Amino acid sequence: MPKGYIIGHITVTNPEAYKEYVARDTPILEGFGGKFIVRGGESEVAEGSLKQRHVVVEFPDYETAKKAFYSPEYQEVARIRIDNAESDMLLVEGT
Repeated sequence: MPKGYIIGHITVTNPEAYKEYVARDTPILEGFGGKFIVRGGESEVAEGSLKQRHVVVEFPDYETAKKAFYSPEYQEVARIRIDNAESDMLLVEGT
């Protein structure tokens, strides 16, 4: 079965407040079997334009990634991200 991913492209606008999002989203997504395989770090735009920060969370399958993202627990914490960053969030099925 293909894995599922939550992929975020983020530009943080309030770094201090965003720290709470990082602290609170981690246990929620890991509770759904999520594994952070990219979280910030150095990056370079080779073509086009993207946000400053990139995050990839791998899940056992696509349905679990969707359940994690749309869970009430995560959606509550996502408000912190939404209020303190510009973000594009994707749900993707692997190969």
